[in-house]
Order: sequence, then structure tokens, then C-alpha cells
Amino acid sequence: MMTAWPDSIATGDRGKFHVQGGAIDSINECVYFSFTNSLIKMDLSGKLIGSVVGFSGHLGDLDFKDGKVYGSLEYKSDGIGQGISKELGVAVSKQNGFYVAVFDGAKIVRPGMNAEKEDLLKTVYLAEPVIDHESSVRVGAQIKKHRYACSGIDGLTFGPAFGHPKSKKDYLYVAYGVYGDTTRNDNDHQVILQYDIKDWDKYGQQLLLGKLHQSGPKKPKAKYFLKTGNTTYGIQNLAYDSYTGNFFAAVYKGKKSIYPNYDLFAIDGKKKPTKGIIQSDNKEEKVAILHLAEGGNKDMNSGISGWHFAWGATGLCPIGNGWFYISHNRRTKEGQQQSTIYKYQWSGDAKKPFNL
Repeated sequence: MMTAWPDSIATGDRGKFHVQGGAIDSINECVYFSFTNSLIKMDLSGKLIGSVVGFSGHLGDLDFKDGKVYGSLEYKSDGIGQGISKELGVAVSKQNGFYVAVFDGAKIVRPGMNAEKEDLLKTVYLAEPVIDHESSVRVGAQIKKHRYACSGIDGLTFGPAFGHPKSKKDYLYVAYGVYGDTTRNDNDHQVILQYDIKDWDKYGQQLLLGKLHQSGPKKPKAKYFLKTGNTTYGIQNLAYDSYTGNFFAAVYKGKKSIYPNYDLFAIDGKKKPTKGIIQSDNKEEKVAILHLAEGGNKDMNSGISGWHFAWGATGLCPIGNGWFYISHNRRTKEGQQQSTIYKYQWSGDAKKPFNL
């Protein structure tokens, strides 16, 4: 494990789409960033090693495991999908496809490698979020699209089963994007899917625009709900931190005045899920509930704990012993997107949860 982590790493200009997440390979001492329609690989001095282009979906949060970079990848026809397609000058996808992208890190060796033409990316289809995204439900007297207000997927991380922090087996966790519609009452929970990836090699396929495959597990191993109150597009970055035993969730804060609208939450990984009830489709539904960790700020009306913190939604990477790399994204006057990740130490303080 690396011990001499640099205080910061800057990407430089990376095009018109903003950074979505990052992942650290401590063994080979490199860092990966997703910039919506590209993946870049840099060494810890900030030198570019390689990049992957050639996909027009939305590449979101990243994590790294066993030489592979895992990322959430969406193809859809909503406002986000239309915006990406317009900027790239390609047709909007007529088919919704939500995938886990699996990049072979060792094969990313030069800039501009093509995702569709070179053998460095496999994708695994996730049926569960597609079903929820395409379903309609009743909310009061209205019919609303998207069960649980599912907009797709974004936050992603590896970690042990909830309630078993000392387990050596890791699962892949994928969080829903959740539309921030303030006129509905069924979008105040985060939805997190758990997958066992031990047999995923049989699912992985190359992804071709206009010919989206559906090779993947029929169901997740588990489906969890977490009451955070309303957010804007759900968990942007999800990261398991073995030092605290918590899963950290960075969001774009919500807009419902009945909630504290925090930017950062910590999910208690030491607590087992419990049975609970949520409202969906004007009915009560029995689900598995996750629990927020104690600490930070606690809203007395809702009982929700969290933090107001400006950064993390575009990159949140634990690097051990309570240290994190956290992305500060910016857009230049010329319209170029950048990110600099800074080394922070977790404090958990209500006003200042991380210290530079």
C-alpha cells in the first residue's frame, strides 16, 4: 500500500463534460478519472498514461479492484441522455441500458484508445434499475414515470456485506440515480443494489452503440433503501472506507424544505439491514433498510444525520487510515472541465467533516 501520497493531483483540461468520479490503483500507483464520455489514467505526478474514448453513454462513479476499473454506465433518452448526445453529435439512444463497465487497467497504455474497437472494456447489463426506470407508478392522484424516481445508476463501490465489516468477501454496490422531483413523495430514499461478481466473466460483453446487449444478472443479490430525504439525482459518489467501516455517499443536495438537504452522508456498514416499510405506487412496501451512521449534524424533525460539505459529488476515494482523495471540479473560461483531487483527513466534525 502506498504511504507517500501526494497532496494533490490535477487532471488539466479534459473537454466539455465534467468529472464524475475517480479510482485509485495503489499497487501500480496510478489514478483513474471518469469525465462522462471518457476515462483517463494518470500516474501520481499527474502525467497522463492513457485514456479511453468512443462511448456516448454517461460514465459515472468509479472503483478499482483486482486490476479492473469498474464504473456505472448509462444509455438513456431522458434529459441527461439527450444532452450528451447533442454535445457529441450522435443519435439519442432509443433503448435504455444501464451497465457496469469493466475496464482492464493494464491495457490502458496510450491516449485515445477506443472503447468499441479495442479489447479493453467489457460491460455487464443491470436489469433491475432498467425495470424501475421504465415503470410508472401512482403518486397520489397522478401517474408518475420511474419507480422510486429511478433515473438510472451512478454511485458505485466495493465493500463487505452490511453488518459484517471484518468479512474478507467484497460485494459490488450500485446506487440509483434519483430524480429530485419535489412534487412526489416516493423519492426520499436512496436505492442501493448489492451484486456478487464472482461469475461475472460469463456476462461481460463489448458494448456497441445502437446494439445494446442485455447480458447480465437477472436480479441483484440484495436491494436496500436508505432514508436521506430528497436529493438531486441520488448518490453521485459511493465509497466504502475500511478505516471507519462506513459507506460514504456524496450527493447533489435536494430541494424539499422539510429535509436538511445535506451534501454528504455516512452509511453505517457495521449495522445489519433491518426490515422496514416505504411508500411506493400508493402502497406500503416491505424492504430492507440501511442505517445512517451517528455523528455529524442530526435534523431533529426528520432524524436524518449528515454533513454540509461542498466537495465529494465528483470524486471521493478512501486511501486508508482515514485519508481520502476528494475531487474539486472546475470549468475554465474556455469551457474546459478539470479536476484536482486533494488529500483530506476524515474528522467527522459537524461543521468540517474533512481536513486538508
